[in-house]
Formats: sequence, C-alpha cells, structure tokens
Amino acid sequence: MTAETVHSARRNRPLLLTALVAALVEFAFSGRYGFHRDELYYLAAGRHPAFGYDDQPPLAPLWAGFTGWAADGWPDWLQLMLLRLPSSLAVGAIVLVTGIIAAEFGGSRRAQTLAGLAMAIAPAVVVSGHLLSTTPFDILVWSTLAWLLARWVRTRDDRLLLLLGVVAGVGLQVKNLPLVYAAGLVAGLLLAGPREVFRRWQLWAGGLIALLIWAPNLWWQATHGWPQVAMTAVIRDDADWGGRAGLIPFQILLFGIVTTIVWATGLWRLLRDPTASPFRALGWAYLVVLVLVLATGGREYYPAGAYPALLASGGIVLDRWLGDSSKRRATVGWVAGLSAVSTLALSLPVYPVAMLHATPEPAVNYDAGETVGWPGFAEQVAVVYRGLSAEEQRTAVLLAGNYGEAGALDHYGPSLGLPQVYSAHLAYWRWGPPPEGPGPVILVGHGWKEAELRQECADVTHAATFDNGVRLDNDEQGAEVWVCRGKRRTWAELWPGLRRL
Repeated sequence: MTAETVHSARRNRPLLLTALVAALVEFAFSGRYGFHRDELYYLAAGRHPAFGYDDQPPLAPLWAGFTGWAADGWPDWLQLMLLRLPSSLAVGAIVLVTGIIAAEFGGSRRAQTLAGLAMAIAPAVVVSGHLLSTTPFDILVWSTLAWLLARWVRTRDDRLLLLLGVVAGVGLQVKNLPLVYAAGLVAGLLLAGPREVFRRWQLWAGGLIALLIWAPNLWWQATHGWPQVAMTAVIRDDADWGGRAGLIPFQILLFGIVTTIVWATGLWRLLRDPTASPFRALGWAYLVVLVLVLATGGREYYPAGAYPALLASGGIVLDRWLGDSSKRRATVGWVAGLSAVSTLALSLPVYPVAMLHATPEPAVNYDAGETVGWPGFAEQVAVVYRGLSAEEQRTAVLLAGNYGEAGALDHYGPSLGLPQVYSAHLAYWRWGPPPEGPGPVILVGHGWKEAELRQECADVTHAATFDNGVRLDNDEQGAEVWVCRGKRRTWAELWPGLRRL
C-alpha cells in the first residue's frame, strides 16, 4: 500500500462529487414539511442552555437554540434549512470519510467511490440527514474514529491516537453512543491486534482528552441523578421493530438490500481476507457493537456508525468483482440507481403533504409523519384557549403531555396568544412547575386519562380532538384537549409525581 494510494482520495473527483451531491440533496429537501417533534424539543431546550439534559448531551439543543435566536421571525421553511444545515454537511462528510477509509485499506479510486456511493444511498443516512438529529453526527464520529485507527495502523503516527480522543470527546457531547464503539474498537484490537497500540502513551492521553471534553456533561448527569442511566430502561422497554428479536433483521432495512450486500462482503473481507488482516479489528468491533446493543436492549439503529468501515472494505470487494467488465459495471450502475430512487422516495419529503397518508413512506419512515401538522395542532389549542372567559384566560395554565406537543406550543404559541406551556416530560419537567393560581388547566395531548383527571379536578371538560387535516395517522392524530377546573392539589404537591422519562 503506497502513500499515493491514500492521497488519491483527496483527488478523487467522483468521490468528492458523490459526497457533495449527497449533502446538496439533503439540504434541498430540508425545508419541506415542518419541524420534527425532536427539533421542537431541541429549540425549547436551547432556550434553557445547560451542560446536559435528561435524555442527551448538550450540543444539538445548543445549536437549535442558536438558530432559534438567529432565525427569529423567519418563515418556517427558512428556519428549518438553517437548523438542519449541519446534518446535511454531516451526510456529505460521512460519504467522504467512508471513501477515505477505503483508501486507507488500499482501495483504488473506484473502490473509494463505490464505498462512498453505498453510504450515500443507505436509508439510515438519508432519513436522518434532512432533520436536525443526533444520528448523522454520531455516524460521522464513529466513521472518523474508524478512519483515524485505520490510518494509525497503516502509518503508526501516534499523533492520530490523540486525535481519537478529541473526536470521541466531541462526539460524547452529541450522543453517548461513541462509548459503545470505543468498547468495540478496544475489544477488536485485543482480539485481532495490533495490540501494540496499548503500549502507546498517546492512546491513554487520548482517552484522558476525551474524558476532559466530556466532563461537563458527566458533571451535569452526576448532579442531576444520572437521568440518562434511567433512560436506558425506558429505551429498552419502548423498543421498536421487535426489540432484541428485530435487531439483526433491522440492519438490512437500515441500509437497504444493495448496501447490505456491500457491507456484508466487506465484513467477510475484514475477517477472512489475509490482505485485510492489519485492519481486522474493525470487523470485530462491528460484531462486538452488535452484541452490546443486543445485550443492553438498545435501539436498532445504534450500530449504524460501525458500517462505514465495512462499506469501505466492501467497496474494495466490489471493485475487484467489477474488474474490466462493462456489463458488470452497467449492472451495478442500474442497481445503484434504482436503489437510490427507492431510498429517496421512502426517506425524503418528496410527496405533497396532502397525499402523504396514501404513500408507504409514513409506515416505513416514522419520522416523516412527525413533521406534519404542528401549526394546526397549536391553532386548535388556541381555539380552546380563546373559548375561555377573559378571567380564565388570564390565569390559565397550559400543560402538554409530551415534549413534542410542548415544543410545538412553545414555538407557535406566542404568536397565537397562548400562555407559557409546561410539561412533565423529560427536560420540560425541570422547567416547571407552573405558578400556583386559581385558573383552569388546559391539558393537551396524549397521556391524560379522564378518570384520573376527575380525581384531581372538580370539573373536567373535553374540549377538542386533534385532527391534522391530511388523514395522516401520526402520533398526535386523535390527541385530546381537556379543561380542568377546580384543581384539588397544588402544583408543589402534583409536580414530583407527574415526571415522565
């Protein structure tokens, strides 16, 4: 393997073009539909800056808070494009780093491009890349860790081990999952080598750097009762796609059949091909990550960041199989094109909102449905609020069932004349309780049971049932609005028991 082979990645125009197109496609669609429930929560959290939150580290909410301030008064579509710009850039970077890992493995320019292309059409990347989500940044961090380790294996440049610590530390301020990949990499190195890395002081210094960067969030968690530890049980109990049983099959859905063939052959090459033996630890790291996610009951998409190294290796296998055969090249081109079109059709907001319910996208891509209907949701709550007497409006308390509903009312409520919203869900609980007073409580969204409300209120009125108007069966469709009068306990008495993770 020569330095020229690796440096060719920097001059690989097809790879660079693939990364650029991937980022531009994500950005072009980033202003479609509306805010995702998580984004509305991030906007609210960003207005309460902290070193951490009950369910995540601080960087994504802090970025959202900045954009909420900078884009105040902008139309939603323009705010969304600014909010989601880092995700689009992260997608382009993921594609590029995947190709660069292939270069470190000794892959030709074509192998690098094939690896990057396989990553660019992966549903896991496309779905998350047009929203402000922690997922694309987590994948980027994992892929960068894989690249730095592969480059160290090739060059033995110990400065790269210090960079590993910097990247891991920053990644831990976005999401805690880099810990899982770090454990996988350590296990992979112990199993397959090169074990001499553990004799390098720079590796341990890199670990200390990561810990120091992560320290503010660790301090916040420690001083607030370690809520993210409690969240792991919530995640395990709230598993999608069959929980542990669905973890392995979901990996195919996560990357699509075409890309799965590439990463599967790449894994085989890393584990079995003698020419890939220096980098075998990356193959074992993936398997260890799968075992860890399976054992802890983590989300099915948690292993996503381990795939760039496999795709980089698979790009080399595919490049060898193509050889000089024009027929095989044409076949791969058609298959990749069809896979890209199907991924885009099921992953991006390409349909008019009014017909989204009639497409398979909401069933396949849950997040699509969660970006529709929030302005109407807030307006329907405002109608209930305006139906109160003037005296009741002055003292009314607005209480939402979950962070998405609260975030929507936080974002759209002021322009509709709504009072401040409160919620006992996740970080919103820490921003309460509401002020004491005689006014009615408008309870919005899911989680409220009439029988329980009647125990707490002298009078309970059903005020509205939410309808998004486009026949889309998302989480808020059919949510209820109740008005509670004559609250029997104070907020100081109620608030501790209302908290929900």
